[in-house]
Amino acid sequence: MSDTLKLSVIIVNYNVKYFLEQALLSVKKAVEGLDADVYVVDNNSVDGSVSMVRDEFPWVKLIANKDNPGFSIANNQAIRQSNAEYVLLLNPDTVVEEDTFSKCIEYMDRHPDVGGLGVRMIDGAGVFLPESKRGFPSPMVAFSKAFGLSKLFPKSKVFNTYHLGYLSEWDTSEVDVLAGAFMFMRKETLNKVGLLDETFFMYGEDIDLSYRITLGGYKNIYFPETSIIHYKGESTKKGSLNYVKAFYQAMIIFARKHFKGRQASSFVLLIQVAIYFKAFMTLIGNIGRKYGLACFDAVVGYIGLLVVERFWSIYHFQNPDYFDDALKWINYPIYVLFWLVSSYYSGGYDTPYKLRRLIRGILFGSLLLTSAYGLLPADWRPSRAVILLGAAWMLTATMLIRIGRHFVQNRNFRLGGPKDSRLLIIGEESESIRVKAMLHQVGARKNILGILSPKREEASISLGSLENLEELVKIYKIEELVFCSSNVASSEIMKWMTKLGSALEYRIVPKDSQSIIGSSSKNTSGEIYTVDIRYNIDSSINRRNKRVFDLFISIVFLVMYPIILFFQEYKLNFISNIFLVLFGKKSWVGYSSTNSKDFPVIKPAVLGIADSLSGSNLDTSTLYRLDFLYAKDYEVGEDLTVILKAWRKLGYGKNT
Repeated sequence: MSDTLKLSVIIVNYNVKYFLEQALLSVKKAVEGLDADVYVVDNNSVDGSVSMVRDEFPWVKLIANKDNPGFSIANNQAIRQSNAEYVLLLNPDTVVEEDTFSKCIEYMDRHPDVGGLGVRMIDGAGVFLPESKRGFPSPMVAFSKAFGLSKLFPKSKVFNTYHLGYLSEWDTSEVDVLAGAFMFMRKETLNKVGLLDETFFMYGEDIDLSYRITLGGYKNIYFPETSIIHYKGESTKKGSLNYVKAFYQAMIIFARKHFKGRQASSFVLLIQVAIYFKAFMTLIGNIGRKYGLACFDAVVGYIGLLVVERFWSIYHFQNPDYFDDALKWINYPIYVLFWLVSSYYSGGYDTPYKLRRLIRGILFGSLLLTSAYGLLPADWRPSRAVILLGAAWMLTATMLIRIGRHFVQNRNFRLGGPKDSRLLIIGEESESIRVKAMLHQVGARKNILGILSPKREEASISLGSLENLEELVKIYKIEELVFCSSNVASSEIMKWMTKLGSALEYRIVPKDSQSIIGSSSKNTSGEIYTVDIRYNIDSSINRRNKRVFDLFISIVFLVMYPIILFFQEYKLNFISNIFLVLFGKKSWVGYSSTNSKDFPVIKPAVLGIADSLSGSNLDTSTLYRLDFLYAKDYEVGEDLTVILKAWRKLGYGKNT
C-alpha cells in the first residue's frame, strides 16, 4: 500500500473553460503538501477546455472523452484509475480554500465511521447555499419542495427536510445527502457500496450514492469548518424545461430503485405531478421574462387607444359613440401589433434598454400604419388622428414604463445601459494594473476607484489596508470588488464575501488568467469578463437583422423568380433555397470553411463568404480567416455584398 495516495480530486468538465481554470488554480494551492493527484474528465467540450488543461496544467491527469457519457460515467472513469485513500468529486464551477482538503482529511482520519463529507458552500454573491446539507427525498419531502412549502417554512422540520433548514449552517451535523458539487468520500466506502450509478445521466446520482453510503453503515457529514464558492448555474442551467424534466426523472429513477410497493408508487405519482406543475411554472416564468414587457406594452397601448378614441370622438365629433365598435376588436389590436413588431426589430426590447431604439421602432411602425391607412377602402379608414394620437400615447407610455422600471431596479434615471459601477481592485500593484488593463480592454463599464494592496510596503499606492475593507466600502460606496487570487487567499476572499454580503458584486481574477469571473446570484449564471474575441454576429440585434434581411431578400427573389432563374448556374435548387430560407432552415450567406464550429453558430448557408471572391480555390487557412473576420465584424451589408457578387450561385447549397 506504499503507492497509495492520500487524495484524488476528480473534476468532470463540460464547456466551462474559464471556471475550470479558476477551479484548478484553487485546487493547485489546496493540494500543496498533500500526497494527492488531480483528474479532469472532459465530456467532449468544444470551448477549448482540453487544450487549456494540457497547456496550463500539465500535472493534471486528463481524460478527454470523445462524447458526453454523462456525469456518473465520467466520474467513475477517474475513480477506477485512482488508488487514493480518499476521493473528492468536485464541480468545475467551484473555488476551494487553501486548507479545504487538509481539513477534510484530518476530520475523516479522526472519524473512520464517516463515509462521505460535504462542506459549507456559498454562491458568487457570498450567500450560503442551502443545498450544502440535504435530507433524503420522500413523498412528503418531494411534495414540500415541488409546491414551494420548503421556501415558505425554511426552518420547519416538517416542510424543509430537503434542505434541513432547521440545522445551522455553522454546526457540523450528520446529514442524509452530500451535494454533488463537493463529495469527499472514503475510497474504502466506494469499494463497499459501489461507484456512482450510471443509470443517472445527470442529477440524482449524488442522492443515490449518499443513500447507499448510509445503507453501507457509514455516516454522511456536513462539515462547515471550511467553505467553497459554487457558481450555481454554470455546470447546469436551471431555468429550463429540460432541467425540470431531467431532475424529476432522476427522482423517479431513485424512487423505483430504493422504494418498494405503495411507497414507490405514491412517490412516482407525486413526482410525475410535480414534473407537470414545475414545468408549467417554469414555462410561465420563462414566458414572463421573455415576453412580459411586450405584453405589458400591448395592454397599455390598447387601453391608450380606447382613451384616445373616446377623447377624439367627443372633442372632434361631439359624439361619444361616433366610432364603430369593430375598431376595438380589429383595428386597435393591429395598430398595437404594428408598434410592437417594429419596436422589436428596432431593438426596443434588447437589454440594456435604449430609448432611441424604442422611439425609432414606434415611429417606423406609425409610418407603416399611416402608409397602409391611405391604401385602405374608405370604410376601413375611421380616423388618421386616432393613429397619430395613439402613437404619441404609445411612445410616451412605453418610455415611462422603461424609465420607471430602470429607476426601481437602479435608483437612477440613467437609462440606456448599466451605470458605471464603483469598483475596487484588491491585489498587489502589478497584478492590479494588469486587471485594470483587462477591464479597459473588454470595454467593461466600471468606475475604478483604486486598488487595495495587501502588502504594507505598497501603502502609498493603496486606498488603505485590507483590514479596513468594510469601512472603505461604506465611505466610497463601493459596488463591486475584484480580488486578485494570486495575492489574496481564497479563504480571505470567502470571509469578506460572507461578511460584506450580497449587496456587493464580487469577481475573482486567477493568476495569469485572461478572465475575470463572478456571479451576483445563485439563480443566475456567472459572469465572465475575458479578453477573448467578441463576435458581432453573435449579438441579438445583428442576428435579428440577419433574419430580417433573409426574409426580405427571399420575398424579392420570389417576385423576380422568372428573371433570376434564367441566370442561375444551379437552377433546380434555387426555388428550394428560397423556401428553406423563408422557413428559417437556411441563411443566404454564412461561413465557408469546415471549421466554422469555432465561431458562433448560425444557420447553414446558401453562399459562403468566399463565394463572393473570384479566382482560384482558397486554401483552408484563408477560408478560416475569412470566416473569422465575417463573424467578428459582421454587418448586414456584408450579406448584401456577397449576394450581389455571387448572385449566379443562388441555387447553390453551402454547408448542406
